[in-house]
Amino acid sequence: MAIGYLGLGSNVGDRRANLQAATDALGAHGVRVLASSATYDTDPVGEILDQPSFLNACLRIATDLDPEALLDACKAVERELGRPAEYARHSPRPIDVDLLLLGDRELRSPRLTLPHEQVLARRFVLVPLLELDFGLRTPAGASLAEALAVLPVDEGVRRAGDPLRVSPS
Repeated sequence: MAIGYLGLGSNVGDRRANLQAATDALGAHGVRVLASSATYDTDPVGEILDQPSFLNACLRIATDLDPEALLDACKAVERELGRPAEYARHSPRPIDVDLLLLGDRELRSPRLTLPHEQVLARRFVLVPLLELDFGLRTPAGASLAEALAVLPVDEGVRRAGDPLRVSPS
C-alpha cells in the first residue's frame, strides 16, 4: 500500500461541504484517507484571476491503486460532485482533486505527471502539505519546506478552518 497526498480545492457553492464530500467519497474508490490538513482560503492563481477565492486542503492517503487508476478515482469523485468532464483550465469549480505525490513514484504520461508539476511552485499546495508532514520531499529529494521558503509571500493563503473530518478505518 502506497502513501500519497491529494490536494483539494473548491470555489463554487459551499466550499467546505464540497471538500468534505470529496474526502468522504474517496473510500468508495479504493482510497483510504489517513489525515487532513486544515482548510485554507486562497486567492485564485493561473489564467483566470477574476473568480471567487478557493478553499483548499491536502489529504494524506493510502491506496493500492497504481497512479493512473488513482487519477481515475480522483476524476470520478470530481464528476460525482458536479464537476463537468470538460471545463476551462483554471475556471471556477465545485471541486478539484489533484494527485500531488504517491510514495516515491515518478511518472510522466499524457494524463499524469508525478510528482504534480506544480507541487513545488504553489504556496496553496505547500502550506497544507507541510502541515501534514514538514519533512516531505519529492522522489528526487527536493525539500518541500525549502521550496516554500523561496516562494513569494504575495500568493494569498489564509488559514480558514479546522481539518476535514476523516472517517476512522
